[in-house]
Amino acid sequence: MPKALIVGSGIGGLTAALCFDLIGWDVQLLERSDDIREVGAGIQISPNAMKVFKRLGLDQALANAGFAPDAIELRMGISGMDLIRAPLGTIAMRRWGAPYLHIHRADLISILKTALNDRAPNALQLGHRVVGYNTSSDTVFAELADGAHFPGDLLVGADGIHSTIREQMVGPDSPRFTGNVAWRAVVPVERLGDDAPRGVAGAWMGKGKHAVTYLLKDGRVANFVGVVERDDWTQESWTEEGSKTEALKDFSDWHPTITRLIKEADRLYRWALFDRAPLPGWIDGHAVLLGDAAHPMLPFMAQGSAMAIEDAWALAAFMASEPSRAEALWAYQALRYPRTSAMQKGSRANAKTFHKRTRAGQLSTYGPMWLAGRLFPALGLKRQDPIYGYDITEKTPNMPVREDAKPSSAKSAAPPELPSQDR
Repeated sequence: MPKALIVGSGIGGLTAALCFDLIGWDVQLLERSDDIREVGAGIQISPNAMKVFKRLGLDQALANAGFAPDAIELRMGISGMDLIRAPLGTIAMRRWGAPYLHIHRADLISILKTALNDRAPNALQLGHRVVGYNTSSDTVFAELADGAHFPGDLLVGADGIHSTIREQMVGPDSPRFTGNVAWRAVVPVERLGDDAPRGVAGAWMGKGKHAVTYLLKDGRVANFVGVVERDDWTQESWTEEGSKTEALKDFSDWHPTITRLIKEADRLYRWALFDRAPLPGWIDGHAVLLGDAAHPMLPFMAQGSAMAIEDAWALAAFMASEPSRAEALWAYQALRYPRTSAMQKGSRANAKTFHKRTRAGQLSTYGPMWLAGRLFPALGLKRQDPIYGYDITEKTPNMPVREDAKPSSAKSAAPPELPSQDR
């Protein structure tokens, strides 16, 4: 039985482990931490990613744990004026073949971890810090910090934006600071009163800044992300806390929905946003990159995790169907590279759209949006068709499924009830 060594137990790594288990591979998921934890934050699972989870038998578990927004809305940050409202719900199912969900990252990780432990009980190896790899003509070895070596037929670098595997493969990272810093928080809706966000995927636009709001946990928790142009802080950390005073200063004159979210947050985290150009390649012998390790992108299209989920399915599908592993890896890269590069470019462009500083720039950009939203309400959905309508399970060879594959108990397991700032 061939073995996949997967480095990193984030969303991409866990999904890849489930996909490789599905095709009958032995899987070892090597995670440096002694426990899998997620600092409190929400995530948007768009229909293109949900199609993978449906094939993995996890769509119902995610639907039970998540929140299905009624629409996608664009609003002005200060006045709250509506620009575009594109309906979702059953329309998303009909148009794109899968639902659009919001879910707490901790709930998503828990569902994936439960499924993996159920289907491959010994796959997840905690406390295993991978510091590099060696690849030969027929084997690849994961090198651990304690000197141990794990042999396998394929090594998948799913170790995120600061990937050790990527650094060995293509050299040191050279990110470019975008001049943007992002705030994030989750807040129980009961604290927000009439200022609670609507049950939509909401984007709020303003001069040199924008915000995103949506609901989690069956509508009981609100998620906030606020991005502001500033150059006085450049720490790219997912767990760095910032002060409420600073966050309120950044959004001081904004709509009460935004300022109330900041005031009621127990903790506000902030991270500097860095942009990275597409890599020259993702393959080195029997080692390959996936997700943020391969194509880190800015969060302005909410497609980072979705691309990792698509990657996971595509990589397993090609490894199961191509005549050689080398051909499988090149087929994977050839399919995924154009799409992920386009998402990187689109995310970069969206930052400029959201942050128009001048009155003329706002009128020329948001005016047509407002008019189109009233004359052609479906236009907002049409713009998303190439993203949400994409089905990686149809773009790849038919996945041979192991005969003993069984549904996961995660399909019926209730998601963990977590404090608002825990992962």
